[in-house]
Amino acid sequence: MRLLKSFIVWICFIPVAILNGGLREYVLVKFIGEETALPVSGILLSVFIFLVTWLMLPRLVKDCGMKGCLAIGVCWALLTAAFESAAGITGGSTITEILAAYNPSTGNLWVLVLATTLLSPVLLKMFKQI
Repeated sequence: MRLLKSFIVWICFIPVAILNGGLREYVLVKFIGEETALPVSGILLSVFIFLVTWLMLPRLVKDCGMKGCLAIGVCWALLTAAFESAAGITGGSTITEILAAYNPSTGNLWVLVLATTLLSPVLLKMFKQI
């Protein structure tokens, strides 16, 4: 039941990520350029994901142990990677283009976003928020 309830939190990441992409494309790129906007956007999305987790997960999931929080994080990270891959393929991206997002040397901090998605429930448990 905890995983099912945590899925509600993960669903909230989708509009947050879409809005973050809009912020990057329509605001950040204009002010700081595309090369800088991409990593800034990755950092912002990571912060937003942690904030959504902090605001919602403790209200939906009670008395979750460390293993349970880790299981939630793993499920979220797998769902996120699958969703992003499916969206990329549907949008016409190649597997090579999708995998390139996992290379932080290009300025894309997608790995940070996935790590934040994975670790946010665990961090909340460590800080005794859950």
